[in-house]
Amino acid sequence: MKELIHSDQLKGHKIVVVGAGRSGLSAASLAVALGAEVTIVERNEQFDPQVLSDRGMGKVEIILGEHRKEHFSQADMVIISPGIPVKQIKPLLGHNTMLCSELELASWFIHEPVIAVTGTNGKTTTTMLIAHVLEKAGRKVFAGGNLGTPLSEYVLGGKQCDILVLEVSSFQLEACSGFHPGVGILLNFSANHLDHHKDEKEYFKAKTRLFKKQRENDLAVIALELKDEMEKSRVLKGKRIYFIPTNRFSCPGLSGVHNQANIEAAYLACKYHGVTEEDFSRAIIDFKPPPHRQEVFFKFEGKEFVNDSKATTITAMAAALEAFEAPIRLFAGGIFKGGDLSMLSSLIESKCAKVYLFGDSREVFESSWSGKTSMEYFETLEPAIRKALKESESGDTLLLSPGTASFDLFQNYQQRGDTFKKLVRKGLGFDE
Repeated sequence: MKELIHSDQLKGHKIVVVGAGRSGLSAASLAVALGAEVTIVERNEQFDPQVLSDRGMGKVEIILGEHRKEHFSQADMVIISPGIPVKQIKPLLGHNTMLCSELELASWFIHEPVIAVTGTNGKTTTTMLIAHVLEKAGRKVFAGGNLGTPLSEYVLGGKQCDILVLEVSSFQLEACSGFHPGVGILLNFSANHLDHHKDEKEYFKAKTRLFKKQRENDLAVIALELKDEMEKSRVLKGKRIYFIPTNRFSCPGLSGVHNQANIEAAYLACKYHGVTEEDFSRAIIDFKPPPHRQEVFFKFEGKEFVNDSKATTITAMAAALEAFEAPIRLFAGGIFKGGDLSMLSSLIESKCAKVYLFGDSREVFESSWSGKTSMEYFETLEPAIRKALKESESGDTLLLSPGTASFDLFQNYQQRGDTFKKLVRKGLGFDE
């Protein structure tokens, strides 16, 4: 909290922040408030330095372009933004230079209880669900982290909350050493971000750092399928509960087995903070999930249109295919992040009337699903939608669940999902 921040705490220290996105700028603001001499290094040469002045950091130096060793030579501490691999920056640092994430830095200045949620899929939905339930229970809640609002912004703000509910990613955790959540949740794990992490083992190790600083009375909530791996890791020091999906809760906004698992994990976290099963059941009835996650946004002439742009992994794609009835017309493609697409072959064969591929990774999908269903490739999303609208019939589900990152054609998954919704409505004659 703000009362813990003093302008002499890092006086005389030189801090370099890598990345001028929201997380990096928030970390820089916190470092300035702590009295540090701050430099930001940003690869995007089009970045507008006026952004710093607008945030009261007009005196902060910014260096644009490729990162070089000399940029870090005087640094006492380097704060790395999510999405920038540690392995990319570490070779540029001196032996005594401290490397941490924005999450780690901000966590030094909080004393409120923390519930932290990680996993390959379902992090945002579960984080928002926990925050929703705790607010219904009368708690003042901050929900943020990887979800959108960096923890540094809470630390610098004036609002005091009872509980902090944080979505945390492997990118943030790999540069954490002291982050200590009272409740840590690992929802699931599957191959992902192998363009960032060296291999699946390194990715899993980053996820399990969530529990590294937990103590005897803290709680780890972990998917049962990960029990053997977690017990072997010996990282768990506190209480632990291994969970499975159940049908004891009903939430109209969350369908599918994967969401039953998310709800179960959310309940266990809320129970730790005094919420009864009865109160939890009542609280989730009006919960509305965030957009771009199995979002049924339109129905027309017996057809259902679903935006699942947040499905950036094949496990998320599988969850969507399982959640909706056949026949499905699936839109897939983008920057493939790893995993075995052939594991979805039976779902593709039994559920999909056709797969409309677009953007990158065409050959990955075609080689994995050849002969399982009809497939056609399009360079962009718009012609794929036009063709699907022309071929679809009453009873069909037109599903965008790409199983990939979006950066080949879009700025992010949100833009991809919004574009899909806009093009569908346009193709049906409802929008210009």
